[in-house]
Amino acid sequence: MKLTRYDPGTPCWIDLGSPDLDASKAFYSAVFGWTAHTSDDPAMGGYTIFNLGDSPVAGLGTPMSEAAPSTWTWYAATDNVDATAARVEGAGGKVVAAPMEIPGAGRMAVFMDCDGAAFSAWQPGQFVGAGVVNEPGSFAWNELMVREIDGATDFYGKVLGWTTQKNADFGMEYTLFQVGDRAIAGMMPMAGDQWPEDVPSHWLIYIAVNDTDATAERVREVGGTLSIPPTDSPAGRFAVAVDTTGAVFGFVTLT
Repeated sequence: MKLTRYDPGTPCWIDLGSPDLDASKAFYSAVFGWTAHTSDDPAMGGYTIFNLGDSPVAGLGTPMSEAAPSTWTWYAATDNVDATAARVEGAGGKVVAAPMEIPGAGRMAVFMDCDGAAFSAWQPGQFVGAGVVNEPGSFAWNELMVREIDGATDFYGKVLGWTTQKNADFGMEYTLFQVGDRAIAGMMPMAGDQWPEDVPSHWLIYIAVNDTDATAERVREVGGTLSIPPTDSPAGRFAVAVDTTGAVFGFVTLT
């Protein structure tokens, strides 16, 4: 059944800012079986909706600036994006792109949290966000890699109303972010030699797949690379990849 609404604070959309739209369309269509539908409205700048079947699952557009790297971004649902922007600033974050109208669709804004990790917010109009999640080929999970756990916990609690639960089942320090009693994202500390000091705090999106190993092979076949090969975890078998434009994303076979 296609989703028609999201509770405030819930991830509702993901999109990719890419310097090479054609390359990104080809890559993700090959890896996940998405079909690309590009707007013919000049004001939309070639913005593309990826569909899984007849359901929108992700977007694609150009980066906000020529210097910006190719990056996936996620959107939190909100009833009032202007109020969300005010809470971001009040909690020590930064408004990167002020609330703006997307004609016929809704309102959006882009932020950085108190530790510099980017995320966005979406106030739905005619477009509510992804039509399907947690199914193979659609958004499944969101993970914050952060330097300062307590600061991030406080920030997202104030801005999005998230609560947290420490999870020892993952065999590491892992925090679940929740909307109500439902886990909607995770958080890990950036500690140890695998996290050089120059790597900033950041969000990592995951796409659900039927077979992580087969998807990893497909990524390689179409020119991507793997930064983390298929690996088992309590949540399922996952991998982290880099696409042909340099954007990092994860995929997981959920248990």
